[in-house]
Amino acid sequence: MYLAASKSFARHIPPAEVHVVDDGSLTADDRNLLSRHIPGIRIHALASFRVPGLPNGGTWERLIAVARFSEARYVIQLDADTLTLASIPEVAAAAKSETAFSIGTWDHQRIEPALDRSDAAKSHLVGERPHVQLLAEANFANLHEAETLKYVRGCSGFSGFPAGTDKIDLLCAISSQMQALIGKRWLEWGSEQVMSNLVVANQPSAIVLPHPEYADCVKAQPGKTRFIHFIGTCRFTGGHYARTIRDLDWM
Repeated sequence: MYLAASKSFARHIPPAEVHVVDDGSLTADDRNLLSRHIPGIRIHALASFRVPGLPNGGTWERLIAVARFSEARYVIQLDADTLTLASIPEVAAAAKSETAFSIGTWDHQRIEPALDRSDAAKSHLVGERPHVQLLAEANFANLHEAETLKYVRGCSGFSGFPAGTDKIDLLCAISSQMQALIGKRWLEWGSEQVMSNLVVANQPSAIVLPHPEYADCVKAQPGKTRFIHFIGTCRFTGGHYARTIRDLDWM
């Protein structure tokens, strides 16, 4: 899956470097395969990207890696469950202009004030144990930076980060407050996506990629969607993911 994601993307935007954070599941054969197909690939141990005070697991190490690598250069985070189907000039333009980006979830989506998202999340809090993303968003209003903080309800699976050295400081500042506000819930899977969305939205310039040209597999539209994120289990349902790979023009 990772080779399909990276190669379909690289056909349109050749990367200067490729970095992989190994969650511990890569075997020697996996590493050899990746190195053979992606010359110069750099594979990093998960433990290399842990920061005291920040959560571990749930892709937090990936976000920390992005924050560090993007101190000096533009970085694009690309999940293994994605496929680039056609030209993606918006992404190329964002990288060239040092503009952050996120793949969105609805049409005409924009970067929004965090306070607006907090109000929206509060109106949807139901049950004794709401999802951590909804719970965290509802607590944006309680952050010290609430009045100036921005947010995008995007997906961390495909996002762009301009060069700059302030991201780790932002991670630590927001994460410490969230742990105080919602306790151990902040350590659950899903909190990293909230943090990634915050990092993207609070860069000097940021955009949401047009939807459904960039969409998840549920909302993708044949003939219109140029980049698909196969979220959840949909890549294993009905054979659509496998057919899409076979139908790509790899030459």
